[in-house]
Parts: sequence; structure tokens; C-alpha cells
Amino acid sequence: MNAARPDVLDFLLTRRSRPSKTLTLPVPTPDELGPMLTAASRVPDHGALVPFRFIVLERPALERISGLIEATGARMGKTPEEIAKQKLVYDAGNFAVAVIFSPKESPKIPYAEQQYTAGAVCLGLLNAALAIGWGANWLSGWSSHDAQFRREAYELGEHELIAGIVHIGTESATPPDRPRPDVNAITTWVTA
Repeated sequence: MNAARPDVLDFLLTRRSRPSKTLTLPVPTPDELGPMLTAASRVPDHGALVPFRFIVLERPALERISGLIEATGARMGKTPEEIAKQKLVYDAGNFAVAVIFSPKESPKIPYAEQQYTAGAVCLGLLNAALAIGWGANWLSGWSSHDAQFRREAYELGEHELIAGIVHIGTESATPPDRPRPDVNAITTWVTA
């Protein structure tokens, strides 16, 4: 039987992502990142397919990727405001981990279940970073959904998608909490 962990529940009930633009130096070292990636990998994974992988993005990589946003946005018909906002995802960052959804062929495990696993990895990485004391934020944005951008920026295979980009760094400010859903309003109990 699992032992109660009220400290973990308290963390989950009070966790709060930190806006990526408020994350500063220092950022995790490879040794500090290792436990976060390990924790993020401990997710439900039907069939143990591991339908995900990580790409660690240091500042020069974020700058390179930011340089691709304007042309991508123009090609996609985005407004200058949309382009500037998407560039900020990369320009303001010092360190991030892209969680790549890399589905595996399986006669038993549906694509959707594999995609849920990759999403769980993003949340696991976000929570691990916050639990260790880093600031973190899970982002993506319109550019990450474009196949040409994914190839140019991340060298992804045709079958791969970006599940999320988790920015990690030192908090420069603690944001106020945001409104949370009324759990009673979105919960249905089925008794028969």
C-alpha cells in the first residue's frame, strides 16, 4: 500500500507555472536536468512504447529557432503581432526542453493513447522542475504545429510532433495565481 504524501498533494494543489519571459539565469546543468527528465519519463505508457523523446535547447538554439519564426509566420498568414508574440517564446528564453511526440507503430496501442503519454511527459517535466525549485512553463504555439517549421527548427521526422516546449530557469518574479476551474461544475458522478 502506498504511504500518504500530503506534501506532494499540497505541491500539486498549489503549483503554478511561471511565465517563460520571467525566467532568468542560471539554468539547469546537465546533472541537474537529468533527474527532471527521469521523473518526466515515469508516465503511464501503455505497451511501454516510449512514444516521446527530448531535445534540450540552450540559448543559441533558441535564437536560431526564433530566426525561423518570421518567415514561418509570413508563410502561414500570421499578423505582425502574432509573429512577435511567437518569437518571444524563443527570444525570452535561456533554456528549454522540447518534448517530442514520436509515435510508434503498434497494432494494440492507439495513436491517441501514445499522444496522451507525450502530454503527460510535458506535465511531468514541468512539475519536476517546479518541485526541485526551478521556474518552469509549458508552451507550444502556432509555429510548433507547422510541419515545415518542425523540420527546419527541430529536424523532426514526418511522423513526429512537438508535444510541448518546457522552459526552465530561475524565477525572477512569482506571478499571482490564476482562476481555477470549479471542480464540482465539471464533475459528473455515475452511481448506476
